[in-house]
Amino acid sequence: MTTQPITEQTAPRPVRELPPVMTLSEAAASRLRTLYAGANAGQLLRISVSTKGCSGHAYDMAFVPEAGEAGDERVTDKGVTVLIDRKAILFLIGSQIDYRTSDLESGFVFENPNEKGRCGCGQSFHV
Repeated sequence: MTTQPITEQTAPRPVRELPPVMTLSEAAASRLRTLYAGANAGQLLRISVSTKGCSGHAYDMAFVPEAGEAGDERVTDKGVTVLIDRKAILFLIGSQIDYRTSDLESGFVFENPNEKGRCGCGQSFHV
């Protein structure tokens, strides 16, 4: 007599939605809304990471046509969309972009939990 193996059918696990690659602070979202409504209408902010600086990597930001490049990740947070270069995704997972203004400067700032350190001038980072 031959025995057949007993197989159980299990229900497929529900697919959970992944968190976004990065988020925007309210200040960053507000600043981008202003930029998108003004001189950068019809464009989106594209974020990438390049190899440069004394710590090895630097954030690069540029306004590009809304279509972006093939393979770019579209991230929408607080009603604002940015594009992420697919090669930069692993560097940026869990990051938040903030917009800060002080007496001497203003600009976008990355709060990246993957950073292990920055160079002295603050222009580059390493993971």
